[in-house]
Amino acid sequence: MVGSSEGVVCQIAAEAGASVDHVDIDAEAVRLCAEHLPYGYSPAELARAERGEGPIRVRYVDGWEYVHACAEKYDVVLVDLPDEQDDTDAQHNRLYSKEFLAQCRSLLTPGGVVAYQGGCPTLWRNSTLVKCWRRFEEVFPTPVYFGSPEHEWAFLFGTDVEAPLETMVKRLETLRYRPVSVDALTLRGATVPPISLRR
Repeated sequence: MVGSSEGVVCQIAAEAGASVDHVDIDAEAVRLCAEHLPYGYSPAELARAERGEGPIRVRYVDGWEYVHACAEKYDVVLVDLPDEQDDTDAQHNRLYSKEFLAQCRSLLTPGGVVAYQGGCPTLWRNSTLVKCWRRFEEVFPTPVYFGSPEHEWAFLFGTDVEAPLETMVKRLETLRYRPVSVDALTLRGATVPPISLRR
């Protein structure tokens, strides 16, 4: 996991049975989230994760450097960042680059998945989503789009699996974690990319 300062996605992954390396560049931001937000890590949970006790291990390091130096293999590499910024040199934009995406792919076990919070499908602000989707199409043979039913976010998945949607539907039934707003029909409907991505 790269990003996700408050740790919600890490907690969901751990609840589903995963061991998680949570990589974040900003220790102060992660600790302030734990102290002040009503969701994500509590201060005690974060302290345990910082010590590497339990299924989540927090590592304070630049995500770019971690991914490029990493010798481990992962079933899932999840990148949860603020949206890519158009026409600016925002520091995190490099973590949306084709090079970084390809490096994330190189860390996958067979059948593994790279997942991104890829942007927003609303027409007035989807330019970065389109760019992110095009990169996924270049790097992966079978990219998958998922439009969140809870918010205006879109998530992008890259894998080498031949029938990713059917694999997702099948695995959904075996998860220990039961999503509140996603079932098989949601997966089938929400994975149709908007027309701006299909053109």
